[in-house]
Amino acid sequence: MSKNEKTLAKVSDVCLALPSAERALSGSHATYRVRGKVFAYFLDDHHGDGIVSVCVKSELGENVDRARRDPERYYLPAYIGPRGWFGLRLDRGRVDWREVASVVERSYRLTAPKTLVAKLDGAAKPRRGA
Repeated sequence: MSKNEKTLAKVSDVCLALPSAERALSGSHATYRVRGKVFAYFLDDHHGDGIVSVCVKSELGENVDRARRDPERYYLPAYIGPRGWFGLRLDRGRVDWREVASVVERSYRLTAPKTLVAKLDGAAKPRRGA
């Protein structure tokens, strides 16, 4: 298994741990969805850019702020960057998997239905008398 395949496997573990998350593979890339909506991508040399990353949705302006503040770690991916997404590079030394999990979870929360976000929060409380 190559280094990038191992990285893909770890990203998949993070993404698929979220409620109702699904993965679709396309060559060396992966798309992660919840109820049909994309919340993350694993990109490996997307359009020949030489970058290995996880790309996620962000709050308004957060993507540009991150890329400007720390361009060694964050970037605006082709096509989706202008629509509020950013990439976290996974090809620059040691990966902080807690950070990966954090940005993936935030993107999931921006994408998933409230009922699934509630499951993530453990807010699904048992009904009285049940």
